Amino acid sequence: MQFKAFEPGIEVNGHTVYSIVSGLGYFTNLSRRYLSRVGIGTVVNKELRIDKNGWYLQTAWFAAFENIAKTVGDRVLFNIGMAIPSTAQFPSWVVDVDSGVRAIDVAYHLNHRKNGKLLFNPDSGIMLEGIGHYGYERISGENKIISTCKSPCPCAYDHGIITAMVHKFAPRATIIHDDSKECRSKGADSCTYVITW
Repeated sequence: MQFKAFEPGIEVNGHTVYSIVSGLGYFTNLSRRYLSRVGIGTVVNKELRIDKNGWYLQTAWFAAFENIAKTVGDRVLFNIGMAIPSTAQFPSWVVDVDSGVRAIDVAYHLNHRKNGKLLFNPDSGIMLEGIGHYGYERISGENKIISTCKSPCPCAYDHGIITAMVHKFAPRATIIHDDSKECRSKGADSCTYVITW
């Protein structure tokens, strides 16, 4: 189910939180309103300041997402997701569509922490649990990937992340939500996206 953290106390880094500001673009007053209402960032002279090296509660971040969805809709959540590959930290080994989609799960964990500990350690390769996963299933013999995402993030946001990452390497690729599968926006635990290029 979207907007509901899997575990209490999970934090997301400031670079990732900043995606809301990037995704809202010219509507900076909206990002100021949605984030400051949930205790993210500080407003100085009507400008929202987010410590990109800071950490913020995932529950607060999701509260901002939920307010955005209710007020301005899923298209804005999609745009926020599209901003993630340029605002969040991703592994350096991303070089094509396949590595890009596989890296989403790594980046997701790399940009979250629990009890002060990153959920992905790039030195050891150890990934901790607590926030779900972004799946990767390559269809043999085809330019096709199935990504089943089981996370508390909004469906439209994840669609945006996957779209932005894939379009970095295959601008004409299509990324569709598989409507024959369950959907978090309808109370399910996961969403499935089909990537073809």
